[in-house]
Amino acid sequence: MRGDGIWAVVPAKDLALAKQRLAGVLTLEERQGLAQCMLEDVLAALAGVRDLAGTIVVTREATFAATAQSSGARVIADLRHDGPSAAITLAATQLAEEGATGMLAVPADVPLATAAEIGSIVSDCQARPAVTLVPALADMGTNAIALTPCDAIPIRFGQQSFFQHLEAALERGIAPRILRLPALGLDIDRPDDLAAFLAHRSETRSHAFLEQCGIIERLQECLNTMRPSTRDVPHRGSG
Repeated sequence: MRGDGIWAVVPAKDLALAKQRLAGVLTLEERQGLAQCMLEDVLAALAGVRDLAGTIVVTREATFAATAQSSGARVIADLRHDGPSAAITLAATQLAEEGATGMLAVPADVPLATAAEIGSIVSDCQARPAVTLVPALADMGTNAIALTPCDAIPIRFGQQSFFQHLEAALERGIAPRILRLPALGLDIDRPDDLAAFLAHRSETRSHAFLEQCGIIERLQECLNTMRPSTRDVPHRGSG
């Protein structure tokens, strides 16, 4: 791995906090297993992108650090654990000090992400300054952001963050490139997200894990309880 170029950054929460909004359909052990599988899927997709200089996982979770290292990624210890924005900013600061050309930040819960989609983001990231945004399908959060240089705009992950990043770029005179990518756009936070994910058969570790857990039947029950008048599993996006 070289110091310059575009680096991928993936923030990963503690396993104890894994996917709490899925507590209604998954046990703690299942949520932790899913979080592990999703990180593995994301790292596998990133490993297939030739235009990346390397990948960094920002975490204080020993299990995730071991997963990152086994996949050939660097690890930055997130000792303060102040959330994904702070974690990504920590990595951005270090990359800037090392002379990296830019940074691509993606969450650890987008298991449908593919090397092709990620490659389409970084293929045109050499201009400085430049911002590329991939909005989340569900809440207009940000499911990927590419910056050259690494500190081109402040990082603000979370709901509606796409608009915050868009505004920050425009305030700095940068016309952002916006890519709507269906697979990368689906992050798994809520039961609806699981339904959308399972609606599209994929060869991901995450899909195999959920099948082994027998989650499909439990998920349908949960959704019927949440929306008694709705018979169909919600379908959002395409994988």
